[in-house]
Amino acid sequence: MTVVEELVPETAVPVEALPEVPDVPRRIGGLTRSGVLSLFGAAASGLCVAVLLFGELAPFSGPLGFTLTAYVSFLGIYAVLTGLEENGQAVRDRVMTIVLWTAATLLFIALTLVVGFTAWRGREALPHGNFFTQDMQASGPLDPLTHGGIAHAMLGTLIMITIALVITVPLGLACAVYLNQIQGRFSRFVRTIVEAMTALPSIVAGLMVYAVWILGLGMQKSGLAAGFAISVMMLPIVIRAADVVLRLVPGTLTEASEALGAPRWRTVWHVVLPTARSGLATAVILGTARGIGETSPVLLTAGFTAAKNLDPSAGPMVSLPLAVFNFVKSPEPTMIARGFGAAAVLMALVLVLFTIARIIGGRGPGHLNRRQAKRAARASRRDVERFAELHTPGLSLFDAGQGKQVDAQDTRPLPVVPSGAEPQDAEPAVRLTKPRPEAEPDAESRTATREEPPSESIPGENSGENA
Repeated sequence: MTVVEELVPETAVPVEALPEVPDVPRRIGGLTRSGVLSLFGAAASGLCVAVLLFGELAPFSGPLGFTLTAYVSFLGIYAVLTGLEENGQAVRDRVMTIVLWTAATLLFIALTLVVGFTAWRGREALPHGNFFTQDMQASGPLDPLTHGGIAHAMLGTLIMITIALVITVPLGLACAVYLNQIQGRFSRFVRTIVEAMTALPSIVAGLMVYAVWILGLGMQKSGLAAGFAISVMMLPIVIRAADVVLRLVPGTLTEASEALGAPRWRTVWHVVLPTARSGLATAVILGTARGIGETSPVLLTAGFTAAKNLDPSAGPMVSLPLAVFNFVKSPEPTMIARGFGAAAVLMALVLVLFTIARIIGGRGPGHLNRRQAKRAARASRRDVERFAELHTPGLSLFDAGQGKQVDAQDTRPLPVVPSGAEPQDAEPAVRLTKPRPEAEPDAESRTATREEPPSESIPGENSGENA
């Protein structure tokens, strides 16, 4: 008995294809409705948590602790609210954005308070013209603000900082270039010394110049000695900042310059330094800001005077920071007003020096102003004209002796002989002359030449004809 089993084919159940979800890029910046609501909600919640902890639940007190507690609670609640809609990467991004904005706001508020408070306290002295044109030689603490000024301190500061810049800028940039270009044990030793000098107290620099220049060599206190002391303070700042800037110059630029045959000094002068010019200007600004506010080295090396002294090599000289210190320690309101006015002038002087340095430094690499763009366009036009003259079709290379064409693929050097001289060897020389016009073949000859097949010699035919 045969049992025949009939197999029933299974019916395939169609599977519905899932719809493709398009990739939507995450929004990096900008405000959204949910983001604003989360921000204000987290701020209100953090404030409420701080109020509960400091007023009801815990025995906490103090405005600083209240502010920190409210801010930390705000960050935590904001991270939780953002995590309900975004992934972890977006949550970290939002939280770090809030932290950075908070730090920038605090720094801006602190800077505004310092500048505003100084200008507000010096508002009584700044409107008077004699404050900028007179010194304190004939004025005392009890004299009104219409007598006396800070002209001697302004001139002394400019003279001292000029001497310091003349010493610091060449030495600092040269040392930074040496540390960047020369690698070895000595360069590492110099970098270590520079980093150690960065934390050198200013009073130590003043004592060193005082011991060497005044006590050792017998010189008198002067603006020149103060300039030496300020340059000692500025030098490590300029070297470190310039070294960091020179490291950012792409190595491909120096490699390309050296590949073209330029020596190392020309590469540094024409490639490295112009590329890092704006950063080097910033390094000089940082060093100037460090040196222009020094007080103790100036007091040790330049002394104090209430009269103008334009000779930096003889006689005591005073600077603006030292004048501010001398003014504000007086109990008289007019002297205190002069001190805050001198501090405001010092900040304005630093701002002017910063502006001059930025103008000299120019823009960053790759960014040209209008005059530089015009200069580059003129240079490009001159290059185009020069290349056009080099590639004029009036000159060509051809074999003047045998009339042979020079093979373009033959890269062997060929002797060039003037048109009036004859070659001495058996090989034909190449002359640079204008090509002779050749008669063009007519159309029939060109057609015949093109259609004529190459002739092949058959040995049998040739032998028969010869026979």
